[in-house]
Amino acid sequence: MSGTVDQPVIRVLIADDQPLVRRGLALILTPDPAFDVVGEAADGAEAVALAQELRPDVVVMDIRMPVMDGVAATERLAVELPECRVLALSTFDMDEYVVSALRAGAAGFLPKDISPEELVTAVRVVHGGEAAVAPRLLTRLISTYVRAPHRPRAVTATVGDLTPRELEVWRLMAVGLDNAQIADSMEISVSTVKNHITSVFGKLSVRDRAQAVIAAYESGLVEVGSGK
Repeated sequence: MSGTVDQPVIRVLIADDQPLVRRGLALILTPDPAFDVVGEAADGAEAVALAQELRPDVVVMDIRMPVMDGVAATERLAVELPECRVLALSTFDMDEYVVSALRAGAAGFLPKDISPEELVTAVRVVHGGEAAVAPRLLTRLISTYVRAPHRPRAVTATVGDLTPRELEVWRLMAVGLDNAQIADSMEISVSTVKNHITSVFGKLSVRDRAQAVIAAYESGLVEVGSGK
């Protein structure tokens, strides 16, 4: 299978312990020439083994599975195959396991009741290097399940490296604003916001928006329930 000149095929591995769910996800992605479903796994251990063999670009990973759950599998993949992006799936839109998966390195999260179009979009987004979690849902998830200090990180030692503007961008990200809303709030361009975000990621040593928001709560920059 081959993609267009501008968009190479995205190789996808699906991991879910329910055969019907695996088949359904594959049937959504397979008709689109932009995707190549290279394999299916029934648990986290099989997902890690297949990912090492097949080298997918994206793993669509159920969080709650036998043998090895999706959180542990995500953690393994983040270390062993850092170029592979994980898109976490859960039956529930508010699931503490999701935050654990995001902390472990998942690039995004989808509840299983999403539409086929939302799945396709999310796979494209995480493949492109962004975090596929609706900003407001991300903030709700993290403010519910992250307690600062949850697990003190080296992040707190590097907060002082951020400029005042970067700190403000980080804070607004953490309370659920998207890039356009941050730009409006700070009266700067969206491209400037993106530059600040890239700098924040580098200084905090986080991979994406999800990990940056978790770090904001863990460091105490944003207080749970404050919304500010």
